[in-house]
Amino acid sequence: MHRIEPGQIANIAVKEFRDRIRSRWVLAAAVIFTLFALVIAYFGSAQAGTVGFRGMDITIASLVSLVIYLVPLISLILGYDAIVGERERGSLDLLLTMPITRLELLFGKYLGLGMALTISTVAGFGIAGIILSYGIGFPALLQYSVFMITTLLMGLSFLSLALLLSAYCTSRVSASGAAIALWFFFVLVYDLVLIGILVAAGDGIVGRIFPLLLYLNPTDIFRIINIYNLDEVRNLYGLATVLPQTLASNWKLCLALLFWIITPLAIAYKRLRDM
Repeated sequence: MHRIEPGQIANIAVKEFRDRIRSRWVLAAAVIFTLFALVIAYFGSAQAGTVGFRGMDITIASLVSLVIYLVPLISLILGYDAIVGERERGSLDLLLTMPITRLELLFGKYLGLGMALTISTVAGFGIAGIILSYGIGFPALLQYSVFMITTLLMGLSFLSLALLLSAYCTSRVSASGAAIALWFFFVLVYDLVLIGILVAAGDGIVGRIFPLLLYLNPTDIFRIINIYNLDEVRNLYGLATVLPQTLASNWKLCLALLFWIITPLAIAYKRLRDM
């Protein structure tokens, strides 16, 4: 078995990261995250007839709704052509003739893209957090830190899914279409179908396994982590009655997000190995 060379992985990761820096993708994403976070924090309570910062619970609840739409889309766009793009340009075969394994290629690309996503997420939401932190206590900052970390984990899980699509699709056009379809499924369609099945089937076996089905969607996992422990907004989402305490454990939910990061990468590697 070929020994993994960290240097090869690092070289590919640095190249991917530099490409995103040169394209100003990191700066653009960070600015978008900062602006949206500040706007949501200030105007998130406009429907209630007030504006301004009303507390971290309300702010995080509003940001969760934004992040679930924005971060998966950005992650999928970031990685959908990572492999299929190389194949279309004819550079994938050239790369594989060099002393580099498919595993090193996949890890290098994922790490480089992951660094770009990490910097844009931490910088964007971090700047907003610093601005919002004026006059609030440590517990509120801790809540916001958990929100940032889990936002990044969700983004990395969709980046893994993007590389999986890129490994299986035959063209950039098909990969971009599959990425948009995947975004629609996880962000818009999955919960609607799940609720429809629950309403139609009643409280039988479907009702009992419903909490487990939430684990099959990384956006639901992210939402539960950030909403379940916020007493002020938890009941508005219905999570207090849907999810039992045993499944609402943060460490279990974070492990589930790690599963969503590792599994698509493993499947993508299998595809690359069989090419």
